Amino acid sequence: MHLPAALAWILVLAGVWTLCVWPPFLRRVWRDPRARDERGGATRYLLVHSMLVTTSMIFGIATLVIGVRALLAGPA
Repeated sequence: MHLPAALAWILVLAGVWTLCVWPPFLRRVWRDPRARDERGGATRYLLVHSMLVTTSMIFGIATLVIGVRALLAGPA
């Protein structure tokens, strides 16, 4: 399957965007008082947001890899 270069670049940009946006969000979640209970244990708030960030980062890496591979494949 051939992917036009413009679409490949969109995938690359979407992957880079994802990898740039989610880590600062996770740092804010970790510092949020709702992330830990009175004993210092992780709350559902922290667990759910950690899973959200992890899943998004995995999709971001996959998107970036697909875009880069499409650019490297060149025209069909």
